[in-house]
Amino acid sequence: MTGPSTPPTPPTPPTPPTPPTPNATNATTAPASTAPTALVGEEFAVRTGPLRGELLAHCYRMLGSVHDAEDQLQETMLRAWRAYDRYDPERAGLRTWMFRIATNTCLTALEQRSRRPLPSGIGPLNEDPDTPMLRGEEVPWLQPLPDTLLGDPAVVASARHTLRLAFVAALQFLPPRQRAVLILRDVLDWPAAEVAAALDMTPTAVNSALRRARDRMAAAEVGEDQVGEPDDPGDRALVEQYVAAFLNADLKALEKLLTDDAILEMPPYLGWYRGREIYTRFLARIYTRRGTVWRMRHLRANGQPAVAAYVRAPDGDGFVLNTVQVFDIVGGAIRRTTAYQDPEVFAAFRLPERIVTPTDSEPGAAVPRTTR
Repeated sequence: MTGPSTPPTPPTPPTPPTPPTPNATNATTAPASTAPTALVGEEFAVRTGPLRGELLAHCYRMLGSVHDAEDQLQETMLRAWRAYDRYDPERAGLRTWMFRIATNTCLTALEQRSRRPLPSGIGPLNEDPDTPMLRGEEVPWLQPLPDTLLGDPAVVASARHTLRLAFVAALQFLPPRQRAVLILRDVLDWPAAEVAAALDMTPTAVNSALRRARDRMAAAEVGEDQVGEPDDPGDRALVEQYVAAFLNADLKALEKLLTDDAILEMPPYLGWYRGREIYTRFLARIYTRRGTVWRMRHLRANGQPAVAAYVRAPDGDGFVLNTVQVFDIVGGAIRRTTAYQDPEVFAAFRLPERIVTPTDSEPGAAVPRTTR
């Protein structure tokens, strides 16, 4: 397996001589102007730096891809920097101005992109875990967002309801403009008139789009009351039990930790499973094919608990990265596990391709070692 590459960190906005493209209100068009001075650029970096985590989360909701969100965050910062000397704080607060630029930047990007689903949104329900699964390499799958990329834990805590995979997956089924309206109105709590100005719509059109978007989200059953608090002790204990049961290949213990209708899906595979019995039957198949010696690392993604699963390497030298698994926990049980086998996802979490452990009798005592 080839080791994942580390994704580039968005740089501090440069100082190119290119004329600015955005204006001071929506950053979509602007007359030619000289670039801001170095002093103004430094002020811009200081004032906008604390907003980067929120803006990345916003771009991720719009696009469903970590890589695309980072690209559009960088484009947002560049557009805003070029227009900063004409920013008028009496017309809009800095945060509002930045989110307006980010929203329109993402809408432009979405003109050339397809929506990003999960297998349960488009693939067939698989009722036989022994049936070979088909890979959907051509599908641009919804990706998980590592909590570490958002920086401030307060950003994750405040956005946990609207960052989790189920919510972002439901957003992907909305047309881009409806998606933007719903996020601006229901996530950022903007008034309809402000959304209308940002998106060049009438308030009536905004309210109509919002009604349609809310109906679609309600049909997807992604209400906020289904989400626990971040770092909930009960959730942490549940995941610890799941990891222990998985490492011990204890299928009965694993089954007890699942809801009756638990879903298991594994991008890029098209099929998915529903029900605790078939979920554990699939795990039994995995143990048969890949063995029962595994290691796991705890992660956080989309404000949810997650793990990186490593399986014994074929050459016997340590363990190789197999999946990143994100858990949706409701009512003290796991309702959904989304297990990614995607090098781009591995790279986003900056995970080593291979780890070694001191002894096989110490599950969890993994010492990371990256191979090149």
